Amino acid sequence: MESLDATDRQILNELQSDGRVSHAELAARVGLSTSACHRRVRRLEAGGFIAGYAMIVNRKAIGRDLDVFVEVSLLSQSKESLRLFESEVGDCPEVLSCHLVAGDADYLLHLAVKDHRDFERIFNRYLSRFTGVSRLRSSFAIRTVHETTRHVL
Repeated sequence: MESLDATDRQILNELQSDGRVSHAELAARVGLSTSACHRRVRRLEAGGFIAGYAMIVNRKAIGRDLDVFVEVSLLSQSKESLRLFESEVGDCPEVLSCHLVAGDADYLLHLAVKDHRDFERIFNRYLSRFTGVSRLRSSFAIRTVHETTRHVL
């Protein structure tokens, strides 16, 4: 599938709002028959436009509502140093995302933790033990102003 038409975009927007919507309800929302809508969804999945389906946990409800952002600088930016760090960072379950970035740091991590003591535990168990790290700089979010899982189509 090379491009998305208006109906494909509408289907994707609806699924971003409610990934559990039935095919019949989705079809009604976008003005297609159920079978035509189902075929389009399958085509969008096969074309890689839909990466998967997930539910979103309320982090406050599970006691992990403190966001911490950690800038990671490595001793070396060699391909092997990057590969080694990237293989280790996935072992830390509290890391929600890890981004290779341009700027002063090499990586930016987003963690969801319980509190400052929990962050200290994570720091001692994981972050301080990553191979090849020269500097870690952490920032704690005071509050989240805007957050979404939706993409503009």
